Amino acid sequence: MKIMNTEALKKQDFLPVLLGSDINVYGMARSFHEAYGYKSVAVGKGILPACTHSHIVEVLKVEPRLEEDDVFVRTLTEFAKNFSGQRLLLVPCGDNYIKMLVRNQTKLRGIYEFECISEELLMRLSIKESFYQVCEEHGFSFPKTTTCTYENHKNLELPFDFPVIIKPSNSVAYWNCKFPHKKKVFVANTREEFDAILDAIYGSSYKDHLILQEFIPGDDSKMRVMNCYCGKDKKVKLIALGNAVLEEHSPEGIGSYAAIINGYDEKLNETMKNFLEGIGYVGFANFDMKYDERDGKYKLFEMNLRQGRSSYFVTAAGYNIAKWLADDVIYNKPMDLTIATNKVLYTIIPTKIIFDYCPDTTVKAEAKKLIDEGKVVNSYYYKKDRSLMRWLMFRRNQHNYFEKYKRYFNNKGLRD
Repeated sequence: MKIMNTEALKKQDFLPVLLGSDINVYGMARSFHEAYGYKSVAVGKGILPACTHSHIVEVLKVEPRLEEDDVFVRTLTEFAKNFSGQRLLLVPCGDNYIKMLVRNQTKLRGIYEFECISEELLMRLSIKESFYQVCEEHGFSFPKTTTCTYENHKNLELPFDFPVIIKPSNSVAYWNCKFPHKKKVFVANTREEFDAILDAIYGSSYKDHLILQEFIPGDDSKMRVMNCYCGKDKKVKLIALGNAVLEEHSPEGIGSYAAIINGYDEKLNETMKNFLEGIGYVGFANFDMKYDERDGKYKLFEMNLRQGRSSYFVTAAGYNIAKWLADDVIYNKPMDLTIATNKVLYTIIPTKIIFDYCPDTTVKAEAKKLIDEGKVVNSYYYKKDRSLMRWLMFRRNQHNYFEKYKRYFNNKGLRD
């Protein structure tokens, strides 16, 4: 196993061990480096570009079968032996990894330091049908929703009008299936489109339920993302709301945020606090929702049982999420609730794309003001993690976004 600098790592109070290798992992590694000057190591199924040629994080173990319980436990147990005597802070950065950790938490305690929810609560929150039931119990609004199955999809009667959002209930099974024009999320504008999309999905290896939802009117800028941290005492310690500027529009990226400006909503903050403390939640939580101008309510789409893929927007605004995690799990520091109010423009795309594709003039004006004030942060670009190879990779990544938006913008149908 290659280690970036064993002696330097041993001098750290603790070593962040990140599960995954995507932009979420890099954002967490950057947060740890900004907070403590610490480097992170990662374990994942592969190595994605976000974590290559980096001085602050290195994927030291690749295991393609990491999502199998016995392999997960064995891999992490063996990995920890390379850092005997070091405090290892385990940080899952993907849906599958947090589920694996929850299921196997008793086997890994004493080897790694972490906090997570119970398996019972995991099951209630990770399946979308039961999640919406929990939402209803706690007073959250969500889009009109129904489900379909492989058996009934040919003759399904929808209880709401088109357009209709189509997404998998089982994201793991869907990730592993293949079919032409596959997208992370589909939007069907007509019954003909709807039937064709369902036939394509169920013509693949995916045979689990599909979630069908009414489309909430409005462009990307009506989307909201909220990241929260709940301490091991099951009290909320951090709430940070983000107003989307643009989402990604490539087939694999639909629904992921490309640019965010921090927001604030006192009523929503209180509702979220009561919800998380009411269910006894522990750790990071990430919520996707959309503001519905028809009734002035936020409609909740889903909850991720981890920090969000774009959660670096919280650190960028001055609320370093790595510090909240370490202060709670490693240092046992008492913490009161902090509600984020600072504003920055967080982005993973060139700012020109924001002005080319965001249709909301008010949002664009706010973005321009933040840029003029120097309050703009690209998650990929970190001055303390520069090298020629990483710079070339960054420039190529940014150039590719121009091509992606030109080709895929607002294409959520069964076509390229």
